[in-house]
Amino acid sequence: MAVIVRIPTPLQLLTQGQEEVESNPGTVMSLINDLDKRFPGIGERISEGGKIRRFVNIYVNEEDIRFLKAEETEIKDGDEVSIIPAIAGGR
Repeated sequence: MAVIVRIPTPLQLLTQGQEEVESNPGTVMSLINDLDKRFPGIGERISEGGKIRRFVNIYVNEEDIRFLKAEETEIKDGDEVSIIPAIAGGR
């Protein structure tokens, strides 16, 4: 069994239009590194210098990694990871 990663619409250009991709268990950063090897350019849009960019939210099984172990949060087989860019705007 693998880890399911939900890709937000703006990043689907890098995943050939795929809304979901599979990855291997590990940590959040190892997952991002794996995605970047397979879909070049996605890593720099999600992280910088080994840290998740502040305008990107990542959830593991619907739990915000900021309240877990951040980039070192463990991801196991069968987990679901959602990458969600922050949305700003309004008046």
